[in-house]
Amino acid sequence: MFYRVTGTYHTRYEDTRQLWPLRADRWLVIVIAALALAAPFYLPDLYLMSYMLPWLIWTMAALALTLLMGIAGQVHFGFAAVMAIGAYTCIHLTRAGVPFELAVLGAGFMAAVIGAIFGTAALRVKGLYLVVATLAMQYLIGWITVNVPAVSGGPQATLLAPPVKFLFVSLQSSLGRYYVALFWVIVVTLIILNIKRSSFGRALVAVRDKDYAAQVIGVDIFRYKLLAFWTSSFLGGIAGAILAFCYYQAVTPEQFSFDVSIQLVAMVLVGGLGSVVGAYLGSAFVLLLPMVLTNLIAFIGSTGYLSMSMGLQSHIPHLVYGMLIIGFLLVEPLGLAKIYLNIRNYFLLWPFNRKQM
Repeated sequence: MFYRVTGTYHTRYEDTRQLWPLRADRWLVIVIAALALAAPFYLPDLYLMSYMLPWLIWTMAALALTLLMGIAGQVHFGFAAVMAIGAYTCIHLTRAGVPFELAVLGAGFMAAVIGAIFGTAALRVKGLYLVVATLAMQYLIGWITVNVPAVSGGPQATLLAPPVKFLFVSLQSSLGRYYVALFWVIVVTLIILNIKRSSFGRALVAVRDKDYAAQVIGVDIFRYKLLAFWTSSFLGGIAGAILAFCYYQAVTPEQFSFDVSIQLVAMVLVGGLGSVVGAYLGSAFVLLLPMVLTNLIAFIGSTGYLSMSMGLQSHIPHLVYGMLIIGFLLVEPLGLAKIYLNIRNYFLLWPFNRKQM
């Protein structure tokens, strides 16, 4: 069968270093890519713009944070500030007449520079001290966006995204915004996958597991930690720019609050630290599940089978959501990606993995 690993024999190192060395994985990627490309033709516009589009964008942000937290092992509780830098930079660049393609890269570069500066200050600390250092970035950037009119226009101001095109695709249509977001999430996914199998990624893993041991074998931990902050912030800045132009189509300080940073950390932890698949699953769990639960409870309440007040209807989804998070972490502390990996590995060896009597 095509999904079994039995009978797959690699005779070259190039075969094992492929992104998807197993035929089953390649077929799965092809099917998912085809479904994503055809989504505008079988999904209503409401579901496309309210569910698929934000999921893609927040997955991009979760992938950027996965590089820093999951692969490099550096905690970051201010990643929403990184996205805010990218969003505001892209807005100002496009308003100044810079093409959107260059403005997105400029947004990533600005976020990378500022993120690396804060990363440099945080390189000498670990654990809770690193959390406090990244929190300082969150609150400092938040204070600037609220109180510096040159950046945000004022505490209550909203900066509208100007009409732009990306590679001749207009972002004024829902179809254009969806495909631009899909393009960027694919690019970021391929970047993270290739980093994981490169010498840079292996050095980051060594620093994550035991930085003193990595230094003994010749890994420059200062350099690689700084590169991790730089690369992750660059990708996070691009995610913030895409979020501003493809989803919100405007920027306000409330869009990048501390709660957003907590949600991003939850996406990475629930999905699985260091896992690309986990970033997709974690963002879907944190972002989409509350919407689904809210709609489901509202539907049950409207049918009359379960009598409940409006206040109770609004609190039940949060209760169920919290219980599901605790349940998933109790069943599999390594996240949703590990559950997926266990199911995948089971079918790759089925039925030869059954215990012999």
